[in-house]
Amino acid sequence: MMEKSTRQTSLTKFKDCLRMPIILRPHKTDDQRYILRIHMRPAQVQLHSELPPSEVWTYEGSLPGPTIEVARGQSLQVEWINAIPGGEPYPITAVTAPDGTQNEPGRSGRQANSTVAKLSPWTVVHLHGGRTAAVSDGWTENASLSGQSTTSDYTNDQQATLLWYHDHAMGITRFNVYAGLAGLYIIRDAEEAALHLPAGPYEIPLLLQDRNLETAPDGSLTGRLLHKVENGTMEFFGPFTLVNGTIWPHLPVEARQYRLRLLNGSNARIYRLVLLDESGTPVHELIKQIGTDGGLLGQPVEIPRDGLLLAPAERADLIVDFRALQGQRLILVNTAGAPFDNSPATQPPGTPDPENRLPHPEVMEFRVSSQPVDDPFVLPTSLSSSYRRLEHDRLPPAHQHRVVAMVEYPDGMLTFHELAEVPDGVAAAGEELITIADEQGKTRRYRTIARHFEDTVNWFVAYGSTEVWSVVNLTEDTHPFHVHLVQFQALGRDLYNTEGFQPETRATTVPIRFQGHGTLDANELGWKDTVRVNPGEMVSIVATFDGFTGRYMYHCHILEHEDHDMMRPFIVMPAAALAAMDMPGMSM
Repeated sequence: MMEKSTRQTSLTKFKDCLRMPIILRPHKTDDQRYILRIHMRPAQVQLHSELPPSEVWTYEGSLPGPTIEVARGQSLQVEWINAIPGGEPYPITAVTAPDGTQNEPGRSGRQANSTVAKLSPWTVVHLHGGRTAAVSDGWTENASLSGQSTTSDYTNDQQATLLWYHDHAMGITRFNVYAGLAGLYIIRDAEEAALHLPAGPYEIPLLLQDRNLETAPDGSLTGRLLHKVENGTMEFFGPFTLVNGTIWPHLPVEARQYRLRLLNGSNARIYRLVLLDESGTPVHELIKQIGTDGGLLGQPVEIPRDGLLLAPAERADLIVDFRALQGQRLILVNTAGAPFDNSPATQPPGTPDPENRLPHPEVMEFRVSSQPVDDPFVLPTSLSSSYRRLEHDRLPPAHQHRVVAMVEYPDGMLTFHELAEVPDGVAAAGEELITIADEQGKTRRYRTIARHFEDTVNWFVAYGSTEVWSVVNLTEDTHPFHVHLVQFQALGRDLYNTEGFQPETRATTVPIRFQGHGTLDANELGWKDTVRVNPGEMVSIVATFDGFTGRYMYHCHILEHEDHDMMRPFIVMPAAALAAMDMPGMSM
């Protein structure tokens, strides 16, 4: 079908005001239960006032979906209703274009992916970061067709924080989320309320996503969403930045302190955010971070000197002080190239960097009122009395260790290699092994016991146990590592020489060798459910697996990687049940 032309080949930045997602609070039933019924349905949404409406899939007709707000411990039952009609065209176009064309709108002369065009509305909802029963976790294969519904129970038995809900359908998450199926989820508690943080109109959620658009034959933008990847790049990186569903919006703010709650909801793009004043100078000193994925930090911290890094699915809770900026227009910009490998910015903040897929670094604009206001808020020096920093030496003596490697094959396929240590003299002749030399110089050999999502489940976790997972990145790019069910803490970020690993043989010729300790930023010391693992790093995380039992998963949260096999299951069971199974080969 020919798309309507706007004769618009570019879009005016900061023309449209930021939209605020509607808020949904649960209904209380006669039997004292809290419920919500949420429909997935198609809608037409204008992403920019210079564009015609875009076809999108939504929760309850809004982009992003409604913000669900609950109190800690308030058990909520949500009926997720797939009201997207079957038999209609998929709302986005997918294309694999020539290398070097992702900065441009349009298909760059390529035909649309006919398989994606025929996709049906098959979807399942995952509450990301939720401490959720396995049956309600949104298992990737348990999706529903048009006209069907599923019911999920969320106990919300966790610290006040910003979570989010999104599609998690097997093999097509990257398309369903791109089509619009994502929304925010806020848990409140008494500890947070006692801080009297900026609230109401002074608490602003910011959902960041990048997108691309189709073009008409005359080169004008049609408004149709375009998932455009390249021959040599499977990840999606788009030239247009959406905040709360609007391209390059502006937000009028008073000259006071605001609470900004950021979520990177992009498929693959990593943001390194810098706030610039009218002279182009960063104003990091006016920003304090008070929370991470899992809730409040123990005390406010500075954001990193080079900017706030957010990989897909990471969240940041910020206090931004606009009092000294009366009458100014500030621009939030991104300095992270794509794909991201933790390299520093190649251009000054706010300068386009098309060679690194950053043709438009602008994210949004803040327009500070020139009128002074009374702002009584004082940021407390102590935030969460319940926060405790975990250290390896103080973990339970019987805690388990596991190792997993991020691997990219020569054909571009990305997987996790779950590793099991091989005792001396046990390996078979010619067996593919990965050898790692640690900080003390001790060398351990590992056998790969799983490398695909469909491979046998190997990781059986005892309910209530504490485990340390070490994730080593043998690829050339940064990956956000996400674990379902738990919030964890990062224990360390160590640097390794990985040149000895050979993707062709999936083994090492010389050991992967410890080079030194990296640094966890101050804002990485809180509770997390997603952590960045840069090339040549081993990041160790610690979590206690309680609350629920059942089958869960961990995966890379670059959606194009998740959909292409960078995902693995694990099972949480009572310790006695695990012992009774007595199955050879189990990793317990």
